[in-house]
Amino acid sequence: MIKNLIPIKKFKEGLKVKGFFLCTEKHLRFTKSSDLFIDLELRDITGYISAKIWENVDKLDGKFESGNAVVVSGNVESFLGRLQLIIKKINKATVQYYGRYGFDPGLIVPKSKINPEKMWNRLEVFINDIDNRYCKSLLKLIFRKFKKQILFHPASIKEHYNYRSGFLEYLVNISKSAQKMSLLYSMDQDLVLTGVLLNDIGVIKEINSDYQFDYTKEGRLIGRKVLSRDIVKDFSSRIKNFPEEILIKLYHIILFDPINSKNNTKYASFPEAILVEIIILLDIKINIMKNLIDEDQEPGEFTNKFNYFGFPIMKKK
Repeated sequence: MIKNLIPIKKFKEGLKVKGFFLCTEKHLRFTKSSDLFIDLELRDITGYISAKIWENVDKLDGKFESGNAVVVSGNVESFLGRLQLIIKKINKATVQYYGRYGFDPGLIVPKSKINPEKMWNRLEVFINDIDNRYCKSLLKLIFRKFKKQILFHPASIKEHYNYRSGFLEYLVNISKSAQKMSLLYSMDQDLVLTGVLLNDIGVIKEINSDYQFDYTKEGRLIGRKVLSRDIVKDFSSRIKNFPEEILIKLYHIILFDPINSKNNTKYASFPEAILVEIIILLDIKINIMKNLIDEDQEPGEFTNKFNYFGFPIMKKK
C-alpha cells in the first residue's frame, strides 16, 4: 500500500509525492540546449497538473503512453508562479499489478457513488422478474456476455452519467421507472423493461471505456443505435424460435432515437415505444440538470445559459 496518497488539489511547493494519476497528455520535446525531455499533463478526480521528466528520458518514455493510468513519484516545484511535478519514477498502473498498493481507477476518473456489484445484483432482479421467456433469455445472454464492460462503462462521454459505472447506474434507474410506469399505464411490462435495457446497449461498442472516454471507430462511423440493434439481432438469433413480432418491436424501440427525434423520419409507433422514449428522456434530462447544478461554481441563484438546455437553471437553496 502506498501511504498518504495526496490529491492534486493539495499539492504544495516542496512536497514529495507518490501516487496514481491519469496521463492526459504526453509530448517529447527539446530544451534550448537540445536535451530531450517529456512534457506531461496528469490528472486525478481533484484536478490537473503539468509535469516534466528531465532524467532517464529514454528509459521512462517506453513505460507508459498518453491515456494510461500511471504510478508516479516526484517533487512538486513552482515555475512561473504555477505548480508542476518533476517526475523521478513513472510506470503504467493497472489494477492487476498495483491494486494491492492502493490503485483504484476511481482515484483518477469520476465514478458512480453506488457500488457497481450492488447495482449489478439489482439489475439481475429486474431481469429475473420478466415473465416472457424469450425476453428474459435474450437479456441474460447479452448481459452475461458483456458484464465486464457494463460494470464500469459510462453512459456517455460528456452528457448523462459520464463516469465509471454510469451506464449501469442509468440502467438501474430507468428499469425502476419502466416497472412502475408500465403498470400505471397497463402496458406490456416485459417489453418496456426489455426495451429500456437494450435501447442503448450499443454504448459498450460506441465508447472506449478506458480511463479517457472517447468514441471508438465503430461509434464514430456506425453509431450507438445501429450497434444496439446489431447486438440484439446477433443474440436473438441464438435463441430458437425467437418471436419475430417481439424482435421487430425491439428494433423499432432501439432505432427510434428520442434524443434526436426532430431529425427522425420514424416515430414511436406503439404505446410501449412511447413509454420507453419518455422514460429515457426524463431520466437523461434530470441527470444532466442535477450535474449542472452540482458542478456550477458561479455566484447567484441561477446558472448561466450556456449549457445543455440553453437557459439558466435554478440552483438548490
